[in-house]
Amino acid sequence: MFRTQLEAARSGEITPQMEFVADREQLTPEAVRDEVARGRMVIPANRVHLSKQLEPMGIGLAARCKINANIGNSAVTSDVRTELEKLELAVGYGADTVMDLSTGKDIDAIREAIIDASTVPIGTVPLYQMLEELEGEIEEMEPRHFLDMVEHQAKQGVDYMTIHCGILQEHLHLTVNRITGIVSRGGSLIARWMMVHRRQNPLYTHFDDLCDIMRQYDVTWSLGDGLRPGCLADASDEAQFAELEVLGELVRRGRERGTQVMVEGPGHVPMDQIEMNVKKQMAICDEAPFYVLGPLVTDIAPGYDHITSAIGAAMAGWYGAAMLCYVTPKEHLGLPNAEDVKQGVIAYKIAAHAADVARGRPRARDRDDALSRARFAFDWNEQFRLSLDPETARAYHDETLPQETFKSAHFCSMCGPKYCSMKITEDIRNMVEGRDIVQLESPS
Repeated sequence: MFRTQLEAARSGEITPQMEFVADREQLTPEAVRDEVARGRMVIPANRVHLSKQLEPMGIGLAARCKINANIGNSAVTSDVRTELEKLELAVGYGADTVMDLSTGKDIDAIREAIIDASTVPIGTVPLYQMLEELEGEIEEMEPRHFLDMVEHQAKQGVDYMTIHCGILQEHLHLTVNRITGIVSRGGSLIARWMMVHRRQNPLYTHFDDLCDIMRQYDVTWSLGDGLRPGCLADASDEAQFAELEVLGELVRRGRERGTQVMVEGPGHVPMDQIEMNVKKQMAICDEAPFYVLGPLVTDIAPGYDHITSAIGAAMAGWYGAAMLCYVTPKEHLGLPNAEDVKQGVIAYKIAAHAADVARGRPRARDRDDALSRARFAFDWNEQFRLSLDPETARAYHDETLPQETFKSAHFCSMCGPKYCSMKITEDIRNMVEGRDIVQLESPS
């Protein structure tokens, strides 16, 4: 009988996926098993995707801080080839998971191509494709429509799904005085359905049925935060935390039914509130892995929100967030292209790595130290090799000193040959080692 990673771990079994994660994370297989059994780590690994080329990924407090990249077409633009290019770029630059958020045409063909090509876990928001099939009329949704779509995507091999089960009828009035209201697409759609039908969120009332489908394929829950704040003024408000309480309840119910669960988080949060948000989620949701979007720490930089959000993401990772959902320069402005995907992934690799260093993850700083040694040795090629984006690092260096002879020069174009502090330090060390420094007597 098929068992999920959670069920296997709770029975004491160490699965091949747990062994793979243990090797990747430099943990013992027993430690991974225990974290999965406890619910503090998830391994999103749909058994259909496992039969292809998926490399299992551990997401949780004991693992490296992970990053997710969003791709997908829209009703306006993109096709299979373009999305596969985005996938290749995202994974190539270090995305640990990828979400297909397609909302346009040919969604099935795009998703199947992405899953077939991806070595990393793939996530979705099933509501989007279901809405396409209903021609955008969320009011026409019946619970069976959604259940069927979740099963359909599970059969395709989707590893984790964002489902907005936690937003309830009684929460909606709490959003009335917000500046930006409900900014989650899924959350706003479910809110509209509830208002039109005057009924409770069907994703909440059918939660157990959804668990049964997801357990069959070992699809991991990513409990969506439909009431996440969309601006600093709305952060940490009553609506956000009312939904979080429900998500904590659903974490426990999902685990009881044998499914793996992680929880999504805000959004837009001032720096001074990030630690509180992370710790509150961990307390309410029984330390389920926290998967945060950013958060953005200021609202004034459209076109640069990969930076405003990476600041918050680094802090959230430091305080205990398990996975960071990237934000691209196009956030709030348009559908990201391939270059935007690259910029978002690089910004978030920096954030996640900085969090791992701050959290003291085993050997997290090894690459930093190796690059620093190469920098002091003026080994330019090794500096390029060790950087997150070797092509860009090399291109910036070569803008002013492109000749190959300068790859061994003991200076760059910033300081030149006479003002490089590290070259001066190197000379001082040589003099010290050669005993060429005159030892002056201390004044009496």
